[in-house]
Amino acid sequence: MSFPHLDLAANAHDRAGERRVDDAWLDERWADPETRVLVVSGTRIRPVDGTVPWSASADVPPAGTRVLLGERDGRTWFALLVDPADAPGERGEYVGIREVLPYLARDTVDAPLVFHAIGMAEWHYATRHCPRCGGTLESRYAGAELVCTECGKAQFPRTDPAVIMAITYGDPGADDEQLLLGRQESWPAGRYSTLAGFLEPGETLEDAVRREVWEEVGVRVGEVTYFGNQPWPLPASLMLGFVGRAESSEIVVDGKEIEDARWFTRAEMRTGAEAGDLVLPGGVSISRSLVEHWFGGPLPGSW
Repeated sequence: MSFPHLDLAANAHDRAGERRVDDAWLDERWADPETRVLVVSGTRIRPVDGTVPWSASADVPPAGTRVLLGERDGRTWFALLVDPADAPGERGEYVGIREVLPYLARDTVDAPLVFHAIGMAEWHYATRHCPRCGGTLESRYAGAELVCTECGKAQFPRTDPAVIMAITYGDPGADDEQLLLGRQESWPAGRYSTLAGFLEPGETLEDAVRREVWEEVGVRVGEVTYFGNQPWPLPASLMLGFVGRAESSEIVVDGKEIEDARWFTRAEMRTGAEAGDLVLPGGVSISRSLVEHWFGGPLPGSW
């Protein structure tokens, strides 16, 4: 079966890293009328007519930080990071990446470029001062590096690895095999998802799966196998998907991150999804792919 989350990474662009130090080439490409630019206000963009708007460089604000995204389809692509006060249009017209996902799900061609642009915007927005001395940071290498003007320490974009897992219990493929889903207190009624959490220092990905499941719902996990991954700039994550086999079925939720957790058989999942009582993650998420991979096919409804 195909996995929708992979569609968001299917049209990767050439990031042209060697060009980041070539100022003459950067200026030439910026001036090319075929070049396309995505204006990012802080960390938000302004959809136009249900699409992500790419502009010619001549049509974007004069101020801002230029970030080279790379090359694709014979064009060069940039993001222009601007202060919200300098962004064109009304501030309320700009939305975050979560609100943009439905547009990307309908047209996945630009998704890697948009994820790249928003990820860089999030990093620039969060990295305001040198973490070593508190000095001022200056953008270099086409936005791919920030250097302290006082101590010279360089900062580079960071990606936080996070594990997300489909935990099963029972004989694989049997009618009574179950999948573990949990929910947070802030979520609307009926919304459940696979468990997830961040990798800690000195920890393997497989051990992170086991630790997170134990901490959140009190279930011990044994075998853990890799499933796939998905860029997720919310604000700076890489979601690494796994399938794990539970060694016990008793659930003890932590009451902090997880309000409720349940085991679902395939029949229970189908019945709940068809009735709308069980609301599963969106189709472009790796969580949805994990659920439907275990279920064995598509399910109705989503966030």
